[in-house]
Amino acid sequence: MKLTKKRKAVDSKVDANKLYTLSEASNLVKDVTTCKFNASVDLHVRLGIDPKKADQAVRGTTALPHGTGKTKRVLVLTTPEKEEEAKKAGADHVGLDEFILKIEKENWMDFDVVIATPNVMAKLGKIARILGPRNLMPNPKSGTVTADVGKAVDEVKKGKIAFKVDKYGIVHTSIGRINFTPQQLNENATALLQTLSKLKPATAKGIYFQGISLASTMSKGISVDYKTVAGL
Repeated sequence: MKLTKKRKAVDSKVDANKLYTLSEASNLVKDVTTCKFNASVDLHVRLGIDPKKADQAVRGTTALPHGTGKTKRVLVLTTPEKEEEAKKAGADHVGLDEFILKIEKENWMDFDVVIATPNVMAKLGKIARILGPRNLMPNPKSGTVTADVGKAVDEVKKGKIAFKVDKYGIVHTSIGRINFTPQQLNENATALLQTLSKLKPATAKGIYFQGISLASTMSKGISVDYKTVAGL
């Protein structure tokens, strides 16, 4: 693909051989994004782990101070006694059998997060093959299998995100939108990186943060020096 002069000029602002401070990267990512829509800003973190080993498969949740900039649609699968609690907390869809059937038969996916109470997990087996590959299957480690559905829904709506390392040892996740201020992007990225630091497996050897890159949907990646991130 032939780059336009404008695109070349923007890309030239990023030095591929430089490690930027997180603060610099948070400012620069806004300068090098030229798309006309409110692009997602993503953090890509390569960890010094072996994801094939069960005790090094890093996954977890963190609350982004400024949210992701996107209101997540929440589906709560539960029995009738918990439905009102979920609705009051702001869940977009609440129920059980009708939604399981809709997902199974119609491949319905009008949601971003699924929260389930422990007593219904046995019923979710028939849709695990649909939810699993999309990283939507409720899991106790991500806080999406819980009896406290009201709290879980509230946290998701306020900016709690779930993440897990992929088969290459990389965590990819959105930490905001391009209309966020540099400080908001910096603080959201710091929250995620601090959480990842706390999740370092005891069996992981060597440098844990192998590489950190900040990029918007249509920008070059900006390499970040992990040593400049507070709390790492």
